[in-house]
Amino acid sequence: MSEMKMPQVGASRKEIIANWQPENPEFWEKFGKKIAKQNLVVSTIALTLSFCVWYLWSTIAAQLNGAGFHFTTEQLFTLAAFPGLVGATFRFIYTYMPALIGGRNWTFISTIILLVPVVWLGYAVQDTSTTYETFMILTALIGLAGGNFSSSMANIGNFFPKAEKGTALGINGGIGNLGISVIYFLAPFAMGSATLGNIFGVTPAIVKGNAVYLANAAFMWIVPLVIILACMTRYMDNLPSAKPNPKALAQIFSNKHTWAMTLLYTCSFGAFSGYAAALGLLVKTEFPEIPFAHIAFVGPLVSASLRPVGGWLADKINSGTKITFIGLIGLCITTVLIAVGVDMHNFPFFFGMTVLMFISCGFVTGSTFRMIPHIFTDGLQSSLIAGFVGAVAAYGAFITPKIFGYVYTTFGSIHPAFAVLLAFNIVTVFVCYWFYVRKAANMNV
Repeated sequence: MSEMKMPQVGASRKEIIANWQPENPEFWEKFGKKIAKQNLVVSTIALTLSFCVWYLWSTIAAQLNGAGFHFTTEQLFTLAAFPGLVGATFRFIYTYMPALIGGRNWTFISTIILLVPVVWLGYAVQDTSTTYETFMILTALIGLAGGNFSSSMANIGNFFPKAEKGTALGINGGIGNLGISVIYFLAPFAMGSATLGNIFGVTPAIVKGNAVYLANAAFMWIVPLVIILACMTRYMDNLPSAKPNPKALAQIFSNKHTWAMTLLYTCSFGAFSGYAAALGLLVKTEFPEIPFAHIAFVGPLVSASLRPVGGWLADKINSGTKITFIGLIGLCITTVLIAVGVDMHNFPFFFGMTVLMFISCGFVTGSTFRMIPHIFTDGLQSSLIAGFVGAVAAYGAFITPKIFGYVYTTFGSIHPAFAVLLAFNIVTVFVCYWFYVRKAANMNV
């Protein structure tokens, strides 16, 4: 990369991007801040839509058998988990794509791909002869949306100075995560709307005497996706950046903090994404008398809303460690109490503890991503690690529903699943204490 120079007043956007230097206060105030915020806004909206698509299947899965399909509980949990598996796996690849072909270029490509499963799923759910194998292919394509988190976070952090990375990444990731609550909130209304059904030409299914337009939940994302694709061409940029190389990758994998931060973020985001993916089916199994669809959005909404707060608060007190540690302890406590709610068959208590669990996740996901650029000060290395950490954590969206489905089939009870999740949480609390909290660790991040 050539040496950076200070752009002159009236410089073109291309020249400003070619000389990007956010740590230079003069450059930041004159040129950088506006462009960075434009990229952040478009990136955040695109990521929000990606999360809407990623969790699209979870809003439909619980309705399928009532609409004339005949899948087992294990099959439904597997289908709900599969987008998480695909999304997590592709995050490893997506992490490096902004550096290889440009942030704007990759954001455009990875978003336009999502139109394929959105359209296809809309037609598939209207045909009760659609096979389980076809839905597996569809959920795999939906899973590609989950990969967008890693590329988005790896890209957007590079636009901001270190002092503002926590807030920027918190906004991008937090509002992006809101896509889960958005899809959970809108899908029930969309599936019950005859007006939308007529607009999209959807054939309704009759469920308990009511017309249900399952395809609406998919088709309603076509227009927003097209609009945000147009915005990318105008308001996003390809930052010049060093290309990842095997040596850089070897360095991050040999660093103990890579694995410590991966564990911390997996505990928080893994719980957030996993519970969000499985909650509808979990409630339908444990509390079949509860009409849950219209309140399913509450937990993800609270968690995603608090993620930017977690990043901002960590910047404010200059310590992501304190917020992370307290939040992880909260996760341990709420995991136990959620299991108690199931055991008592007390839905208000169960749901209240679930919301508290999502609150803990929100703070921790924001604070952990603030810790990364303070532990790994090299910009490229920090981006690579952020992407890797996000990739591993996304497996929570696959593992948690699979654990739930497995224990139901094997033990006929959900409690072994909560025992496994609690044990993992406790290990994570210890790792956080050992590497970052205790004085001997000498880590002020």
